[in-house]
Amino acid sequence: MIKINMLAALLLSVSAATVSAQLPQYEGGYTPSQSLEEYFAASDENENKSIIYVFFNNEPCENCAQAIELIENIYNDYYADEYSLFLINYAEDDDYNFIETYNLSHPLEVVLVRINDGASFGFQKIEDLQNQVDDSAIFTSNFTNEVNDFLGNGTSGL
Repeated sequence: MIKINMLAALLLSVSAATVSAQLPQYEGGYTPSQSLEEYFAASDENENKSIIYVFFNNEPCENCAQAIELIENIYNDYYADEYSLFLINYAEDDDYNFIETYNLSHPLEVVLVRINDGASFGFQKIEDLQNQVDDSAIFTSNFTNEVNDFLGNGTSGL
């Protein structure tokens, strides 16, 4: 009986770990059925809020979920008032053509888009973040340096 309970507990913990390692579903300030123009129209603030896109796909990626979690934590700690964050499964993108627009091909890519007056003024990609998750301090430093250099000129208070 004890062996069966221990086996059940082990199976439960393995299944819980598997669920927590899954990639997130879409989250963000606009829905996949809404155009960016509609997003800009939803709030005057959005017309001048640059965007941090976190693109992922359906390919298995050992550290992608952990990288996405770190990005979300950094965003919430430093950038939530300054920029918009969108988590998008680009493999399921039928409307916006993100793959061609940003030349997406890796399981995880971050694209920074500079926005002003409702128009895009260039973008920069951050790749290979999933391979930097072993040291959260280095990950945070690399990510915030990229964001500050391209979008904010260090205005996040870091």
